[in-house]
Amino acid sequence: MINRRHIRVKVMQSVYAMLQSHNDDIIREEKFLKHSILKMFDLYVLNLQLLVEVQKLASKKIALSKKKILATKEDLAPNTKFLNNKLIKAIAESVSVEGYIELNNLRNWDENSEYVKIVLDELQKSDFYKKYLNTDENSYNLDKAFVIDFFKEIIAPNEKLGEYFEDDMISWVDDIPFVNTWVVKSLSKQKDGVIFALGRLYKDKDDEDFVSDLFKKTVLKNAEYEKDITEKTPNWETDRIADIDMILIKMAMTEFINFASIPTRVTINEYIEVSKDYSTEKSSYFINGVLDKISKEFILNKRIVKIGRGLL
Repeated sequence: MINRRHIRVKVMQSVYAMLQSHNDDIIREEKFLKHSILKMFDLYVLNLQLLVEVQKLASKKIALSKKKILATKEDLAPNTKFLNNKLIKAIAESVSVEGYIELNNLRNWDENSEYVKIVLDELQKSDFYKKYLNTDENSYNLDKAFVIDFFKEIIAPNEKLGEYFEDDMISWVDDIPFVNTWVVKSLSKQKDGVIFALGRLYKDKDDEDFVSDLFKKTVLKNAEYEKDITEKTPNWETDRIADIDMILIKMAMTEFINFASIPTRVTINEYIEVSKDYSTEKSSYFINGVLDKISKEFILNKRIVKIGRGLL
């Protein structure tokens, strides 16, 4: 499921796009933001589905080898350990996976089967695949460990696959690392004999509401927050402050004022961490300094009111 940090990243990107385009249609932009988050679930399912499609292709190759005129002993009695992998079979038999694919018409691997072949070829060349096939042990834990390695070592770092995902949906560029982690967590949690079920997109309704509220309240208070920031940065002209830094500070201010259950220090730390990935080398120090000044003033002026002990 999407976590609060990645929600903040998605909101940051939407606020940036809206301000850069000078577009004031907040309803349309909010819909696009929600759509881009929803599409993350497509990416999550496509990665799980790819495991199944690779297994299917391996099965087809074995079936064709048996029909060779000059079939070898290995062709006639192939190692089927991969074809019988219990975790991949659980995904293949999952009603929730199949239902989501049908409902959302995810035909990516039917229409772009070359990527399935690329992944299978890389898998069959890998040492851990050969080791897995030659292991006498036949257990669910071994199957699960292999699938996790398969995803982490072959699928997740595959550059051609990454380029395909980025071309298919531009917003997936920043979602890929998060979704990869999500897939590994889903695989790791699966237990033997339990029906495989897709994870949830949002943890709860609060997280879903957090997306809209953070986006709308930041955009609507953009000009007001800019004045507050200018007052706290007298030695900086507004146009000298990185655009992303300004947006992250404004988003943090929105959290200070509107989200009573989020501790002030948690908000500051979250935006410092986001800035390390998306802004300049020194942005984290700048953002920390500005938000520290703003939070102290807002507390004194009662603009920050938090619920519960220790939230300031």
